[in-house]
Amino acid sequence: MENPFLSILALVALVLLVAVTGGVGYLTLADWRDRRRLDQEKQQTRRTAPKKR
Repeated sequence: MENPFLSILALVALVLLVAVTGGVGYLTLADWRDRRRLDQEKQQTRRTAPKKR
């Protein structure tokens, strides 16, 4: 007979694993989007900036 405490503990561990993995994925995606946006802003600034003499 399986111990119900171990079943609950395994379920909690699985839920936490999924939550942490999702959080890491979200932060990675957010960082990628921010870097991409900053790079686009830098390119636009270079295009619109007046040329120095």
